[in-house]
Amino acid sequence: MGNIAETDDIEAVSPSLDAPSVDDKAISTSTVNEAKLLRKIDWRVMPMLFVIYLVAFLDRVNISNALTLGIKTDLDLTGNRANTALVVFYAPYILFEIPSNLLLKKLNPHVWLSGCIVAFGVVMLGQAFVKSYGGLIATRFFLGLAEAGVFPGSFYLISFWYKREESQKRFTIYWSSVILAGAFGGLLATAISKMDGMRGLASWQWIFLLEGIAAILVGIAAFFFTCDFPREASWLTPEEKAFVVAKTKSDESHNVAITKQDYINYFLDPKAYLGAVMYFTNEKPLAIVVPIYAFSYFAATIIQTLGYSTVETQLHTVPPFAATFVFAIILAVWSDRANIRYPFILFGDILIIIGLALLLTKHGKSNFSVEYLGIFFVTMGSFGAGAVIVCWILMNNHGHAERSISSGFTIGFGNAGGIVAVFAFLSKDAPYYTTGYWVLMSMTIVGVVTTVLYAFCVWREKRKALANGQVAKANSLSL
Repeated sequence: MGNIAETDDIEAVSPSLDAPSVDDKAISTSTVNEAKLLRKIDWRVMPMLFVIYLVAFLDRVNISNALTLGIKTDLDLTGNRANTALVVFYAPYILFEIPSNLLLKKLNPHVWLSGCIVAFGVVMLGQAFVKSYGGLIATRFFLGLAEAGVFPGSFYLISFWYKREESQKRFTIYWSSVILAGAFGGLLATAISKMDGMRGLASWQWIFLLEGIAAILVGIAAFFFTCDFPREASWLTPEEKAFVVAKTKSDESHNVAITKQDYINYFLDPKAYLGAVMYFTNEKPLAIVVPIYAFSYFAATIIQTLGYSTVETQLHTVPPFAATFVFAIILAVWSDRANIRYPFILFGDILIIIGLALLLTKHGKSNFSVEYLGIFFVTMGSFGAGAVIVCWILMNNHGHAERSISSGFTIGFGNAGGIVAVFAFLSKDAPYYTTGYWVLMSMTIVGVVTTVLYAFCVWREKRKALANGQVAKANSLSL
């Protein structure tokens, strides 16, 4: 499956009724400094999106820290109630991914994303004061509804700002907010655990309260600092705007209608299902999402079974995520340089398999170093490959119709892996969690198969396009 030569020529951009002030054909882009423009875009587009999802993911998984800080006793989370509270988040989260992308397209990213963030911040404040299991279930449901649009919508937006050879590093930087949330969440929970009893609130209530306030503040800031699509960017000069639209080949208004035929065309393509399954298993293809959520939700619980105190447990969750952050960035740089994705996804899957093998065969505090290494490998492999998967799938789609449907469906389907992950680690299986680890192993193997099949479909499609003289189409597809 060899690479097909890319062409980076900047072509003339057609005029648009939606941007009447920019007569694209009449604008020369020869004076644009591409490197300087890229830095300008990075600083305007990425930081706010990074902070948005850092807060969003913290609010989603902070319940994992709360489970070690007394919420089980206070809300009578006996049996599998804690798992049910985790999983109820995903019903609205999965169902509203595509509709949310359509609303983002209609209302503009800065309006929709900021509204989502403020909404789940308000819900998180409510979660701090629930008095029963039923109240926790209700807040988790509305949290999933509010957060449905953030992750796929942000990736959808980023994909229109960068060409393929630039995209992986930016996708990974955004994705890294999840990784840092895993590390920062442990540190934050360690600090907040010392607030237990302050003003009559338990430490788990303080987690929800403080992170809810932070989300509301970030949401307000997001309204002013989140960028919209390139064609609507008032902070770009006409020359820069024409340059970005041309190099990303995205000369299409976000107001373009998405028709029934667009949905039919997308769902008739087998790559749509292979990509969704691939993401599901990684929590971001089929073999990555499950490990990601499993370790986001249960790393603290797994470490606690080794006999560590609450504070020690929270601190031990930090290093695997810190190492994963470095690993993911390295993987992204190499992937962009090679302009290829699938080998890096398979490398991540190999790390997951090795890590799970260690966790399945080594047990007890005397083997903690080996088990801890296994946690490192699983975390690095799943999070590192996850960003590559999302970038690979999304950048192989084109235009607002394909990308809005693709990001919503792929990430929505993939997040069903969160449901599998939640019930993979049940309290009755402690302390070894053999069933959970075997579930993750199975999902990872499925992920390997779907990655290979997706790569084969892309390779075959590229060859067919070249045989028909469709060079531009062939170049638009990436292995």
